[in-house]
Amino acid sequence: MALVSTATVASSSYHCDLLLFPAARRSWRGPRRSRGGAGARLAVLERAGGLAVLERAGAGAGLAALERAGAAAAAARREEVVPAGNGRSSSYEVESLIDRLSNLPPRGSIARCLETARHRLTLQDFAAVYREFSRRGDWQRSLRLFKYMQRQSWCRPDEHIHAIVIGVLGRQGPALLDKCLEVFHDLPAESRTALSYTSLIAAYARNALHEEARALLDQMKAAGVAPTAATYNTVLAACARATDPPVPFDMLLGLFAEMRHDVSPSVRPDLTTYNTLLVAAAVRSLADQSEMLLRTMLEAGVSPDTVSYRHIVDAFASAGNLSRVAELFSEMAATGHTPDSSAYLGLMEAHTRVGATAEAVAVLRQMQADGCAPTAATYRVLLDLYGRQGRFDGVRELFREMRTAVPPDTATYNVLFRVFGDGGFFKEVVELFHDMLETGVEPDMVTCENVMAACGRGGLHEDAREVLEYMTREGMVPTADAYTGLVEALGHAAMYEEAYVAFNMMTEIGSLPTIEAYNALANAYAKGGLFQEAEAIFSRMTNNAGIQKNKDSFDALIEAYCQGSQLDDAVKAYMEMRKSRFNPDERSLEGVLNAYCIAGVVDESKEQFEELQSSVTLPSIVAYCMMLSLYARNDRWTDAYDLLEEMKTNRASSTHQVIASLIKGEYDDSSNWQMVEYALENSTLEGCDYSLRFFNALLDVLWWFGQKARAARVLEQALKFGLFPELYRDTKLVWSLDVHRMSVGGALVAVSVWLNKLYDRLKRDEDLPQLVSVVVLRGEMEKSTITRGLPTAKVVYSFLNDTLSASFHFPKWNKGRIICLKSQLKKLQSAIDSSNGSATAGFVPMTNSHLPSPGSKIYTREEAQVDNGTGHLPDEPLVEEKESELLPL
Repeated sequence: MALVSTATVASSSYHCDLLLFPAARRSWRGPRRSRGGAGARLAVLERAGGLAVLERAGAGAGLAALERAGAAAAAARREEVVPAGNGRSSSYEVESLIDRLSNLPPRGSIARCLETARHRLTLQDFAAVYREFSRRGDWQRSLRLFKYMQRQSWCRPDEHIHAIVIGVLGRQGPALLDKCLEVFHDLPAESRTALSYTSLIAAYARNALHEEARALLDQMKAAGVAPTAATYNTVLAACARATDPPVPFDMLLGLFAEMRHDVSPSVRPDLTTYNTLLVAAAVRSLADQSEMLLRTMLEAGVSPDTVSYRHIVDAFASAGNLSRVAELFSEMAATGHTPDSSAYLGLMEAHTRVGATAEAVAVLRQMQADGCAPTAATYRVLLDLYGRQGRFDGVRELFREMRTAVPPDTATYNVLFRVFGDGGFFKEVVELFHDMLETGVEPDMVTCENVMAACGRGGLHEDAREVLEYMTREGMVPTADAYTGLVEALGHAAMYEEAYVAFNMMTEIGSLPTIEAYNALANAYAKGGLFQEAEAIFSRMTNNAGIQKNKDSFDALIEAYCQGSQLDDAVKAYMEMRKSRFNPDERSLEGVLNAYCIAGVVDESKEQFEELQSSVTLPSIVAYCMMLSLYARNDRWTDAYDLLEEMKTNRASSTHQVIASLIKGEYDDSSNWQMVEYALENSTLEGCDYSLRFFNALLDVLWWFGQKARAARVLEQALKFGLFPELYRDTKLVWSLDVHRMSVGGALVAVSVWLNKLYDRLKRDEDLPQLVSVVVLRGEMEKSTITRGLPTAKVVYSFLNDTLSASFHFPKWNKGRIICLKSQLKKLQSAIDSSNGSATAGFVPMTNSHLPSPGSKIYTREEAQVDNGTGHLPDEPLVEEKESELLPL
């Protein structure tokens, strides 16, 4: 079948007898495999120009500009049958016609639609109708209307209408190219100009048919129709984007040479031409050709734009010679063609993609030396690069420099919030937010979400509330991500009720909770061992919201079960996670290791630790401390010392070395202790989630190794960093210690420090409260009698009563507290007074013991079972006061 149909086109005035291509070429009626992506060609073609107007429009003009460019010339040539009339009434007629045609059934009469407006519509009005149908992609109605117009003398289509209809049909794929040809052939040969030819060429080019587009250009010249720059640009773009096979670059240069040597000024290469060639050179990694094109461009008086510079940089980047781009820019500046800021920005971004920090900074300095002022975007690229490399001092210094050169904008602050938030500088994020407001830069939703996320990870619940209040005050509706930060922050402060209220507030304002929000609330419960609450929130997530648990959800459940001493359930949750085809990461494996270590099973724990070692480059300090505590509690001192030596000789992590030396007692003096403080502070950069696990594990191992004084110093550092804010709470009625989020060893450290503080207060003869309370458990489990049998509750209870002669007991009204009433406090105070100035420093001696030698039996002797949490609890002492009177407290 011939490429172009030889049938007579439906027209009363013209018979199509011109074949655009030889009959031997294949038919266009069947589907054809795309060779370069029609969408990609469309983007290029719409940047191509047309006629003189289009040439001046530049790269962004597109085919619509081509159609507009021909409208004026077509209007000058045609004889108007219908007067233009009033503009307002014409616009009304156009809108009415569009509505009538849109509602017309498939076999409805177009003539009837046009009866009322027959003599009130001009061809310009019809062009507006076609453009609307083009926007909708409604080629069927466009074609029906066109065929109607062909049969009418009062509205016979001119070249402009033909061009528009060809454009509408050409956007629908190769199957309609035959119809594009029919419309083209309907136009008499003597009426065809560059406008109609370029429209047809664009239709082929849009469908990745560069060979046919090039042949059309040749036939256009043979017919005596002079092409324009838009015509060449359309063909050039189609050839440049061809990929199967790609068009040789020399052929593209041949087209370019034709344009340059054409005597017509309308064919002079423009910005679109050069950008098309530059992108082709970049794709082919032709750096030398890109440089040649740049020089030719400047000599022709065509100024490069952002697109030009980006493709030049890409070409040299692909060739691995970015340094030459900097030289080119310097040469341009020396000849008075200083590149704009976008050029330097593109070069800087190319350096940042390969992590070349020094080279990226050198671009900034060259930019300043060449007299091109850096923009906020310039600094943002470097700020982001420094942040990704962990060079936070560099971020701060560069930001100070930026403020003296260009005012930071919202996007700059957003980069800083993300950089410092990822780096663990959560308080600095809040300070920057206040700085942003003071300097008059308006935050957007991304700003608030980033700040809330930092507050969440850092446990800064008060700051999170302030940000949320700011959003409400400014009329911003907080998103689920913003509320997730608040939920997380409240959870890190053990403010479970407030976190639950904030979670529910999302739904009330229409921001449905995401899986991250559910996980944040579950993680809050997990840290405190509130496994029943965690189960309930995940049940709500699955059953009500239809969201399935992800790996983070399972990690939260495992931790909740471990902290709540439901060790079998922790292992079951891990197995369920594996069945759900979530690959466990370090956090997951640590969770199961924690369960085994709490259960005291050495062989299973050792096997799990070995699996962790095989899965990650280096197990975290948390994992090492878990194993050390397990070995200590089981008097496996040889294994413990081997593991300590492994940590101390590790060359991959100085933090592992410092912590091992801390446990062995080698860093007690003030100068070395600064190294310990630095290592502890670095752990907080990971966020509260990791910090709580880190300090719990470290306090646990220090306690079981008998290093009470060092443990007290570590606990002091944890409180200094804002961890365990619930630990000490005093009122006139209650002095409280809350250890429900601590490991067994960590709880014993906190209880020891607290008892010594209690000793000092009793010695100072302060007003005594109604009771003192040690909180060992929170949540639904406070109502259960099995609380007393859980490890932390049992060990803390035994320790308190061994230290203070059965002064503490579990009250009937709450199973998660161990209390001492005022009457017992008075007895303790009397006992202290009767000591008459003895040298006792407190209830608990906080000293460091010598590390036990291998083979020692400290925790596995029968008399030590209670201290190790395995002995039986004594009966509760009788209490004279009625506990019901204490309920209001």
